[in-house]
Amino acid sequence: MKLKGLLSGIRILESTADMEMNIENVAYDSRKVTGGSLFVAINGFAVDGNAFIPMALEKGAVAVVTATKPDGNVPYILVESDRLALALIGCNFYSHPAKSMTMIGVTGTNGKTSTTLLLKQVLEKTVGAKVGLIGTMENRIGEEVIPTERTTPESLELQGLFARMRDAGCTHVVMEVSSHAIALDRVAGVHFDVAAFTNLTEDHLDFHKTMEAYCDTKAELFRRCEKGVLNRDDSYFERISKGATCQVMTTSAKGDGDLKAVDVELHADGISFAAVTKGISQNITLPIPGRFTVYNALSVLGISLQLGISLEAAAAALESVRGVRGRVEVVPTPTKPYTVLLDYAHTPDGLENVLRSVRDFCKGRLIAVFGCGGDRDPMKRPIMGRIGVELSDIAVITSDNPRTEVPMDIIEDILQGVPGEKKNYVVIEDRRKAIQYAMDIGEKDDMIVLAGKGHETYQEINGVKYHLDEREEVAAYLMETR
Repeated sequence: MKLKGLLSGIRILESTADMEMNIENVAYDSRKVTGGSLFVAINGFAVDGNAFIPMALEKGAVAVVTATKPDGNVPYILVESDRLALALIGCNFYSHPAKSMTMIGVTGTNGKTSTTLLLKQVLEKTVGAKVGLIGTMENRIGEEVIPTERTTPESLELQGLFARMRDAGCTHVVMEVSSHAIALDRVAGVHFDVAAFTNLTEDHLDFHKTMEAYCDTKAELFRRCEKGVLNRDDSYFERISKGATCQVMTTSAKGDGDLKAVDVELHADGISFAAVTKGISQNITLPIPGRFTVYNALSVLGISLQLGISLEAAAAALESVRGVRGRVEVVPTPTKPYTVLLDYAHTPDGLENVLRSVRDFCKGRLIAVFGCGGDRDPMKRPIMGRIGVELSDIAVITSDNPRTEVPMDIIEDILQGVPGEKKNYVVIEDRRKAIQYAMDIGEKDDMIVLAGKGHETYQEINGVKYHLDEREEVAAYLMETR
């Protein structure tokens, strides 16, 4: 492709590069540069890509896109935003693959993964769609699983993934859209047919600094879509919806909404309610327990309606869906009188939701095993300490992914939020031993909630990922103590 074609739609401040030259490849990592490449120098948080321009040229780059004018005799294109330029170059390089598929984005603090996975199944069952999935747990092209490192890939990889989906015959793409993806222009150049907002609670404040900034970043998605589905019950609904330029459908399980959940019933093995919209009522059952499942289901139904799928068809599809791995997932504990649940809850709101939901159907004691991740927003740690101890009968405070932090330092932060009069908790730094302790004290009808890891099968300690699958840990300890 000619350089001028790759730069279509990008505001160029100045340039010394030949716009007629052919570009064979695009890279923002100098290690991936090959002959005939266009190198995009990204000024990142840890490293500045401009420092790697000499290496990129040495490896065969023929031109450089940068927001910082380079020194020396370098064929360059100077732009206002290197990240925006990378995203738009990716769109051009892969011939705008998103335009040939129905694009659906889901944003919010909690519920994104469950909503996207449920929606994928509904689309497959109702319209026979081949669905591309992009999210926290994994990426998928139909049934092909592609491992993922972050919720939303970097823009160039994202466009490449869209191209693979298009070429594989995908008709729809369902993706989680993180606040980082919006703020860092990873989804720039992508226009969504439908976007949905689940909820907003404290998270990523190490990046966004304030909840208002976090909210406003999420709200940007609803200026980049044709139709929106917004949770009216969330406290940030007004701020999210204020600048929306799309056709909005509201959902609610508490009051008024374009799509409402009434007569909600919570069971140990799922939920049921009546979905009501425009005078039509449809019974909904879903084999995933928890009050938050009602909200996830409303998001799925709202998106389906915005895509022209009938409420009846979407409801029938939801009845037969599979549960979501790591989201209120029941771990087999044969011969034991208690139940073990896995959940990815790793934010204050996520932990509160799962514990309150389990409390709704727990007949015995509620035992919560939880921690907080390292190198992430430390302000939420004491909040999670308070929630975990107050909403459980017994709390086991342990490690999550400490990453590069000292595990006990994180635990000390968590303990800052535990009310002084509360004595219903223990601290066990080793997560394996914490799980074993919870199982040792488990009694008839107790519910043991292992929160924070969910679908993850590793624990990151001192920057190294070690294998840790909590399903395996439960099974192995049952075998050991049989």
